[in-house]
Amino acid sequence: MRKQLLEYDDVSNDQRKVIYQQRNEILEAQTLSEQITNLRASSMTDVVRTFVPSESVEEQWDLPGLQKVLADEWHLELPLVEEVEKSASITDEEIVEKVVKAADMAFDAKVERVGLEQFTPFMRMILLQSIDSHWREHLAALDYLRQGIHLRGYAQKNPKQEYKREAFELFSQLLDVVKMDVTRVLMTVRIQSQEEVAQAAEAIEERAERISNVTYTHPNEDGSVSSEADPTAYSPTLADEVPKVGRNDPCPCGSGKKYKQCHGRLA
Repeated sequence: MRKQLLEYDDVSNDQRKVIYQQRNEILEAQTLSEQITNLRASSMTDVVRTFVPSESVEEQWDLPGLQKVLADEWHLELPLVEEVEKSASITDEEIVEKVVKAADMAFDAKVERVGLEQFTPFMRMILLQSIDSHWREHLAALDYLRQGIHLRGYAQKNPKQEYKREAFELFSQLLDVVKMDVTRVLMTVRIQSQEEVAQAAEAIEERAERISNVTYTHPNEDGSVSSEADPTAYSPTLADEVPKVGRNDPCPCGSGKKYKQCHGRLA
């Protein structure tokens, strides 16, 4: 049993070495452009192949579905249906090339707005966060697999071989999920220009000014409404700075009402 447990641990250790090696390469890399480009190309290819199978004919393609997914999930607007209708002959490989090229152009436009040096730390953070998050989930899945793998023996299967096979499949899925998650975040992130940041700051400042100019009102005995120009005159936040008023005492605002029926209700 001890020998079997060590063999199971060897599988997770081998995968751990791969993950740690990738993390170290990400941390030590001066630029991540090549890694991100490869992940993006692979992700876009997988997306296209879902709707345009390899070595298939045009009648088998689902271009409207591909267009919708690219627009909704990847923020890529491509008139693939129109291009295919206008083209005399087009292959599935050309569809993949068009989508990959469009994704590269959209990503490069984001990088140009802030500069590669400023965008690289963001790419590094997204990569590391995605790897760490999904790696923890993967380790939990391996533990769950190990707990029930001995049952495969009842089906005349070697539990150890089955564990290695399924652990490898889970690891492959882990890499695919990380690839897709990182690419999706980097493709859909919105880069604000300096002008947009300035406009947002001005809007927040204007809203804060409107809030600070709020006028408080209270009813008088004759039914008329009096206003307090100074919103901090009897603000509950200044309760420690004004004399304590009893609930049945006249309200200090001069309305003639008891404190509990006037500003005391706000407090």
